[in-house]
Amino acid sequence: MSMEFNRIITLLRKERGITQKQAAADLGVSQALLSHYEKGIRECGLDFVVRVADYYGVSCDYLLGRSADRSGLTLTVEEIPSPETAKDSIYKGSVLPTLNKKLISNSLNILFDKLSACPDKGLVTEVSAYLMLAVYKMFRLVYSAAPKNAASMFRVSRARWQGYSAAAMSTAEANVKATLAGEEMGASPALKDASCFAMTTESLTRDYPLYATSLFNLIKTSEGRIGQSE
Repeated sequence: MSMEFNRIITLLRKERGITQKQAAADLGVSQALLSHYEKGIRECGLDFVVRVADYYGVSCDYLLGRSADRSGLTLTVEEIPSPETAKDSIYKGSVLPTLNKKLISNSLNILFDKLSACPDKGLVTEVSAYLMLAVYKMFRLVYSAAPKNAASMFRVSRARWQGYSAAAMSTAEANVKATLAGEEMGASPALKDASCFAMTTESLTRDYPLYATSLFNLIKTSEGRIGQSE
């Protein structure tokens, strides 16, 4: 059984807001057995996978981690909506940059829409600073790979830019964490209620039908990369 299965069935149950006891009763197994399934201690049969898929209204491929989309959709680059008026033809035939650009851009649409609902507008500034610095770092690395490219395009020197940009990103990340924890940042009032950020995979799919699949695939891809570092 996929290692994703136990994580996903736990997530679905918690998103629905039901107890393990209730879910076990509805699925026709003991609570102890469901607990073992959710912890990955025991493997279930395919009949149980189908029951869980019907119970939560998702696909078996989603339960098994084969698809990041609840419906089991497997994306091709043509099926991902283009962000705004982007001209993807500039990539001169390679589908990988187009695919990744769409995943990132569409995921950012969701992130910034969620941020727009937050009363603390300073949070948008700090999140934006972090993301812009990340793009700056990657662009400068690529730019600097060609020795003939003029270093004078940038004001921060070669010896300092990597350390300084990493420090600036850490500062922005710390400010985001502090804001979300309810600390006052500058002139903005402290964030007392983070309910504007409440979401589930189901609500994201419903609220962002064009972009949610991109976000789910970005998460899946990112965590695959993280897993390689563990």
